[in-house]
Amino acid sequence: QVQLVESGGGLVQAGGSLRLSCAASGRTFSGYVMGWFRQAPGKEREFVAGINWNTDSTYYADSVKGRFTISEDNVKNTVYLQMNSLKPEDTAVYYCAAQRTTGWSVPETGYDYWGQGTQVTVSS
Repeated sequence: QVQLVESGGGLVQAGGSLRLSCAASGRTFSGYVMGWFRQAPGKEREFVAGINWNTDSTYYADSVKGRFTISEDNVKNTVYLQMNSLKPEDTAVYYCAAQRTTGWSVPETGYDYWGQGTQVTVSS
């Protein structure tokens, strides 16, 4: 069983930066794809970014491309989401998720394990 714990959310002004962390307990991320999702009030949850632990392939939603960076730390078994140039529309609860994979790509759906979420609020 994979347990995911997010941290790093908070309140930041527009143009600022935050780094979210997702730590896994119970097992290593090897053989998994890790994703970050977000859900704003009144909206559906959406894919933000993902990374394939086996190949280091990454994939980003168009809305965050060039501003957000997903990365991994094999030693700490942690995935990060560096968020720069934040906008008020980035305000949401951000979730870390994982799914097993034998491939090289980063899917936007099919994630089996989810963290509890961390709130990110960007003020204008």
